[in-house]
Amino acid sequence: MEFIATWISRIFGWSLLFLSAFVALETVMRKVFNTSLQGADELGGYVLAFGSSLAFVVTLAERAHIRIDVLHRKFPVRAQSLIDWLAALSMAVLGCFLLYVGWFVIKDTLAYGSTAATPWATPLIWPQAAWYGALSVFSIAAIVLSGRASWLFYKGDHRTLAAEFNPKGAADELAEELRELAKRKGTSL
Repeated sequence: MEFIATWISRIFGWSLLFLSAFVALETVMRKVFNTSLQGADELGGYVLAFGSSLAFVVTLAERAHIRIDVLHRKFPVRAQSLIDWLAALSMAVLGCFLLYVGWFVIKDTLAYGSTAATPWATPLIWPQAAWYGALSVFSIAAIVLSGRASWLFYKGDHRTLAAEFNPKGAADELAEELRELAKRKGTSL
């Protein structure tokens, strides 16, 4: 999952850099040449819809989704694993729900041959297909992680489940940042 999260982050980062360059070019052309490429806002919407859907995967892989964990670490390991298992199942259900609802958007777009109400008149199936594909990646990742959590829970391996699915605490995040710093400096802590 970490490998996938890294590549998704890079893809989204490059797409945001491209979007930034496009908007800068658009701005310069408007101010200097009094002309426009048109569509910077349209392209921005597509990049953000696609990227935010992919960000769900990164958040899932990094265990960075928001959970209120003030009491979580004070519970016994079995209770923590139950909560973590339910959280993993909830993510899988959310992923399936997003696919279900998103399918109606795709279906309507195909049925009506919808295009963007912009100068580009982009057939909406193209950006929506990318968006739906990103939601599919999230859904598959959530289902796989939910399966792993379920397997660990029913196997009774509560410590492993807690270790892999507990929300990151401040100590975990600090240790991760120190590891990354050591990697960048070429040393180990």
